[in-house]
Amino acid sequence: MTRLIHSFRFALKGIRIYLLSEGNVPLHIMSTIIVILAAWWLDVSFTQWCLLVLAMTMVHVAEAFNTAIEKLVDFISPDHHQLAEKIKDLSAGAVLLTAIGAAFIGCIVFGKALFAYF
Repeated sequence: MTRLIHSFRFALKGIRIYLLSEGNVPLHIMSTIIVILAAWWLDVSFTQWCLLVLAMTMVHVAEAFNTAIEKLVDFISPDHHQLAEKIKDLSAGAVLLTAIGAAFIGCIVFGKALFAYF
């Protein structure tokens, strides 16, 4: 049981580090808040809520992995290296692909909901 508690503490510490990290995290948090408010205002269905929560979560997970990868690359290769740059670019690209997918989900869900609303 003690091991499980320690695991949760480490995980919560990681979430705190993610939330306090620089970069695009504030943008993702603001986007999450806007999506939640819009979904509540438009009274989207349970299934649509699930899709939105999944999409938002995936963007945050991708950004957290990106942050971890960038910190690891900086630790391993403090000097500029072409391969380190490619690794960081791939990691950032993964976040962008995830955000684009989430945006498509948002357009589908909110497009339908806005059409029904008006």
